[in-house]
Amino acid sequence: MAGETSLQAGSSRWNVQALGQRLLPGLLLACLVAGIAWLIVRIIEPLMGRVAIDALVLALLLGMLVRLFWRIPKRTDAGVAFAGKTVLEFAIVLLGASMDLRAIADAGVKLFGAAVLAVVLAVSLGTFLGRRAGLTPKLAILVAVGNAICGNSAIAAVAPTIRAKQQEVASAIAVTAVLGVSVVLLLPLLVPLVGLSDYQYGVLAGLTVYAVPQVLAATLPVSVESGQIGSLVKLTRVLLLGPVVAVFAFLYRNEHGSTARLSVQRFLPWFLVGFAALAVARTSGLIPASVGGPVQDVSKLLTLVAMAGLGLSVDVRSVRGVGGRVALVVVALLFVLVILALGIIILLDLNG
Repeated sequence: MAGETSLQAGSSRWNVQALGQRLLPGLLLACLVAGIAWLIVRIIEPLMGRVAIDALVLALLLGMLVRLFWRIPKRTDAGVAFAGKTVLEFAIVLLGASMDLRAIADAGVKLFGAAVLAVVLAVSLGTFLGRRAGLTPKLAILVAVGNAICGNSAIAAVAPTIRAKQQEVASAIAVTAVLGVSVVLLLPLLVPLVGLSDYQYGVLAGLTVYAVPQVLAATLPVSVESGQIGSLVKLTRVLLLGPVVAVFAFLYRNEHGSTARLSVQRFLPWFLVGFAALAVARTSGLIPASVGGPVQDVSKLLTLVAMAGLGLSVDVRSVRGVGGRVALVVVALLFVLVILALGIIILLDLNG
């Protein structure tokens, strides 16, 4: 019996070691691409006085370029796939440790209602526009949720629930992220054009800008108040990711046939449960506020590696075929989002 137990333990260690050896080449390649992207951004930022391109976007684009111009060894496939999926799921879980749910409760019913209304309309209209433009149903959904909620994280969270292809995920992330930067540059022009107060502009940015760092980049140059309100509204949109994922998980529960069972794991992905658990722990004080910042930094690093892995796993030539249509949908959706946000601000009389 002791010999059998020893044999099992040895077999288990061998399996773990074999798994590590299988994943290591691809993980190292993803880390290398991520490191290069981070270094380029750190070099460019002081020269230009601002962040010209987000490191996450650059890591994704560099990965795709490497795949395009270099025949990546077959032995890296497993590690690259692991970086693009599992590492990103861990990053999403860790984001929960920086979320204080009380901030949403203190914001008031109006701001919460504005965020819910904006997300529902953006997901619905985005999916409709995508289908009208000829995108596949799943790609249309990914483009819609990416712009409606929180970009990369939303796309990555919804993709496994609807079983989207990696090419569809990369297309949605790449085009949405790149065009999202233009919103940061152009949105402040609406302040004098439409006559928005700092509070209203914060709400507008929180409802339309696709990523949390970009919300800050779009609002803080206007005022600190705009930055605070924009971040709060954006945080509300991020928290709506859970319900949106759950809805699509339910809608696609029979993806593999009518006989497929609806399990809790399929309806509620493990990383979403982990995200919610850490958010509750942070709100209740089990996770100190001082821990939230470092954990968020770790999450960003994991996401950076994941974006590199995702880029390395996709053939740019297959993305190029839908890139123009995806870009058209994203531009149209961003325009619609701005109009919707202005309408919501007027409808709900949001002015602090």
